[in-house]
Amino acid sequence: MAEEWIEVGVVVAKRALKGPWASYQWLPVAVLPAPAAAAPWTALGCSGSDTTFYAGAFALGLHSSATGHYRDNLGSARPSLWVALRPAGEERVEVVAVTADPYEGELLADNPGDVVDAVPLPAELRTRIDAFFAAHHVERTFYKRERKRADPEALARRGPARPAVEDPDRPAVEDDE
Repeated sequence: MAEEWIEVGVVVAKRALKGPWASYQWLPVAVLPAPAAAAPWTALGCSGSDTTFYAGAFALGLHSSATGHYRDNLGSARPSLWVALRPAGEERVEVVAVTADPYEGELLADNPGDVVDAVPLPAELRTRIDAFFAAHHVERTFYKRERKRADPEALARRGPARPAVEDPDRPAVEDDE
């Protein structure tokens, strides 16, 4: 199985909330096509109630077994990358995964407590994913299994059960046949 790893940079935002249960929320904002020169958790700026941070570098894995999923992503109206964030203490999150596979992104969303969101796919990464697809995709035909028909005789009514051992005190059961 062929695989390729692409080093990307992840940008997240800490958004202030006004609700009684939480004071802020972490959200993925963007994925950069290459890691930035900045140190991880460098504040990039503030706009309104959002503070944007460069979360650091992360590896985006491409696997030849998932090329059909990449095709679905690239052929969609809005090709995306899915970023999963997990709380890591009071004021931080950690990047758990970055994927181009939409079905893996959906699976990541099943983990309670994690924040998973789709961010736009940069043009440079789209070109690399498209090249990986062209080099490694093998079309697999779908074979639908055919069910075996039920045997009507197996479902037929049967006579009463016969005792396993003949009991001399018990009268014999007669068959209907």
